[in-house]
Amino acid sequence: MKKKILIVVLALVIIGGAVAFPFVRFMVDPKDTEETYRGRAELGGRTNTIETAVPQTELYNMIKNHYNSPIPEGKTEKKAIIIGYDGCRVDVLKLTEGGIKHLMNEDNRVSFAYCGGVNYPEKNTQDTSTAPGWCSILTGVWADKHGVTANDITKSMEYKTLLTSLVEDKTIDSSMFITKWAGHFDRKNATYLAEKEYCEKNNLNVSFNKCDDDKASLDFTLNEIGKKDCADFLFVIYEQTDAAGHGTGFTYNNPKYRNAFIEMDNYGLETIKSIEARETYETEDWLIIITSDHGGIKTNHGDDSIQERMTFIITNKES
Repeated sequence: MKKKILIVVLALVIIGGAVAFPFVRFMVDPKDTEETYRGRAELGGRTNTIETAVPQTELYNMIKNHYNSPIPEGKTEKKAIIIGYDGCRVDVLKLTEGGIKHLMNEDNRVSFAYCGGVNYPEKNTQDTSTAPGWCSILTGVWADKHGVTANDITKSMEYKTLLTSLVEDKTIDSSMFITKWAGHFDRKNATYLAEKEYCEKNNLNVSFNKCDDDKASLDFTLNEIGKKDCADFLFVIYEQTDAAGHGTGFTYNNPKYRNAFIEMDNYGLETIKSIEARETYETEDWLIIITSDHGGIKTNHGDDSIQERMTFIITNKES
């Protein structure tokens, strides 16, 4: 009798939990297969395929080439921004009604990219994690060179980020890093802690800004863009998809993950519209990029599945 009562109680607890926390079933999505992922991971106007995806390190060259190319007629100043969607899978991009859709309406370049050192299906040579991914984008090399093989590893100064090198060689006057995650430069063993200290010691106009949450990151970014002489290169990361993925599951079928993307993409749209609203926008040559550091599967990332490996590069212009 006691055994039957215990079974009934457990059943009620499970049912009650499912009602109170309906997202539990999305923690592991059995429908998140490579086949279904590929079917959804279609990018309108794309210039390549998953098989011919470019390395995420190519973003480094895109930024460098932008600043080093001749300034277009009628323009007086070059500026650039990378808007990072942390932990954003390629297959949720089809839901865009925000920043990505706005750029895709501008006859832009849309590309599949990959993190992890090599393209899928080869075994990755670098963790598909936050610090290695963003560091590879900012330095143009993989972890075997920049040394950030995981989170909580401080990068040496052998390979400087674009934020520092562009200012130091006087290509631009100023740069700015905006994020909410302390692991980038605001805690012990943070990725860019040494670089932040280097910039401060050498009086370089490179600003590292830790915000309380993504809304604060957005507000900080909009405030900077609203200034007449805003930073020449901005690097801002919004993190809703990564947080939702770790909390409830990196999968298209998870409504919390989809909603996180939609909210984050709206932040991206606000960011882009604030650039386009600048009084000097018509005389400025802006390169705008939206990208991600990695994808995810189940409630994590770091390994070599296609869901974790594929990222994207979406820009407002050919570079």
